[in-house]
Amino acid sequence: MNQELKNLAELYKNTLLENIIPFWSQYSVDWQQGGYFTCLDREGNIYDTDKFIWLQNRQIWTYSMFYNRLEQREDWLKIAENGAEFLAKYGRDEEGNWYFALDRAGNPLVQPYNIFSDCFAAMAFSQYALASGDEGAKEIALQAYNNVLRRQENPKGKYNKAYPGTRSLKSLAVPMILANLSLEMNWLLSSNQLEEILSQTIQEVMTDFLDAETGLMYEHVTPNGKHLDCFDGRLINPGHGIEAMWFVMDIAKRTNNLDLINQAVDVVLNILNFGWDREYQGIYYFMDVQGHPPQQLEWNQKLWWVHLETLVALLMGFDLTGRPECLEWFQKVHDYTWGHFSDSDHSEWFGYLDRKGEVLLNLKGGKWKGFFHVPRALYLCWQQLKTLS
Repeated sequence: MNQELKNLAELYKNTLLENIIPFWSQYSVDWQQGGYFTCLDREGNIYDTDKFIWLQNRQIWTYSMFYNRLEQREDWLKIAENGAEFLAKYGRDEEGNWYFALDRAGNPLVQPYNIFSDCFAAMAFSQYALASGDEGAKEIALQAYNNVLRRQENPKGKYNKAYPGTRSLKSLAVPMILANLSLEMNWLLSSNQLEEILSQTIQEVMTDFLDAETGLMYEHVTPNGKHLDCFDGRLINPGHGIEAMWFVMDIAKRTNNLDLINQAVDVVLNILNFGWDREYQGIYYFMDVQGHPPQQLEWNQKLWWVHLETLVALLMGFDLTGRPECLEWFQKVHDYTWGHFSDSDHSEWFGYLDRKGEVLLNLKGGKWKGFFHVPRALYLCWQQLKTLS
């Protein structure tokens, strides 16, 4: 067993360091105008030059994180700096809210309609400030974080399309990202503020969004945690639910809360049993809890990030609890993930498969796929496997 885990640790490590990071370092950095190109085809050619704030900030975070936790390589810090300087200059409107998209030169294209741009800005500039010692980056991180706290009850603000008062629903995405973000920001927050926010988000996720009867994590519930019988109210997003659970485990291990850790592992296993495609393998993108047709036409696609976040959650669950079913599921998801998303002929991984596991798009980066889920998951799995072996 130990040798198998050692071999897996080497696989994850070598793929990260020799395949994934070099691809983005070579093809994505816009040294002329700042920031990054994320729309990259199978061979690294740029097919669109727009710059999406989520992905720009995620790339700053990832390079800064590797600089801080892996190796203090100047080229990684320089790449992070290239993005941080670009976004510090062009990323926000006059009120300090982060846009969704810019053109190549930094002119705004899409309004700041959601707080997730601010979430990833806070993550990015916190990690970059830690790497660079830049006081300005620290201020930007805190300003973005305070934006998130201020807007968490109404994430879309004036850009919310829903008619007020008719069907009020809150989304799992807000507390789950706030939990992870707060852990990321812990070196900038007072211990009291950190503990209060972590406690509040854990309570909300594990009480309001977790359904006690099915053991599944719902994507939307009413403000008081009830279910509504409609498309959004019945929606299960397996990837989100599983990713949220490794965030919960990460928080719970700080206080050695084994009950909470085991509860999170239970949810991961429940979601996998519900969301696994028994005919073609892999994890569905969206599901209806009652088995009705989901409104998302892409519901039965297989996405890279869903499988990668699942690998992280399963290894973390096994490391913290020793439960054998975590390792059994890990091997199953690992085999599917490496057999379908990894590109044996070119660098980086595919992102989108059809239900049968055939590649739908040969992109390696786009509007939603950037330098984040693949490298983060490979790094976290490598670290877990190294510990276990």
